[in-house]
Amino acid sequence: MSAPARILIYGVYGAGKSTLAARLAERLGLPWYPVDDLLWLPGWVEVPVARQRGRIEEICRRNRWILDGAYHGWRDVPLGRADLVIGLNYPRWRSFCRLLRRTLRRLVTREEICNGNRESLGSVLSRDSILVWHLVAFNRARRRMRSWQADPSEPPVLLFRSPAALERWLAGLPGRPAG
Repeated sequence: MSAPARILIYGVYGAGKSTLAARLAERLGLPWYPVDDLLWLPGWVEVPVARQRGRIEEICRRNRWILDGAYHGWRDVPLGRADLVIGLNYPRWRSFCRLLRRTLRRLVTREEICNGNRESLGSVLSRDSILVWHLVAFNRARRRMRSWQADPSEPPVLLFRSPAALERWLAGLPGRPAG
């Protein structure tokens, strides 16, 4: 397979979508558009879905991009243009452990997530906690990835069930183009 130019990375919270997006952007020389930056304003104010969709449509009209997620109000847009969907289909324990570790690190370091937003103890313990969302969304995300993979009308979908399988695939990709 030649190197894809429009890549959608999909998976449940904590699977490693953004980490993979950053690696692929560097490796393939593609622009990466972090989805969280497009969806959240300062103070964790959600961008209206119509505006989210407009932002995603503008990116997806380009010939080269990586997106690290796809949500209900505009999921069809990147799916309609992607050369490749990479599904991080790891076991629940693996992605939840990664998410928990990342969340605790962000609480301690006060690391900025997007647009000045940070994790807080209140957000982690709330009903809208990303940890709760992981538990709620896990099975739905896995079903969605498997459905896309089985549907010949969708772009090619590579499902990775372990980080080791992903690393083997990454090892076979071409390096960053010269120039």
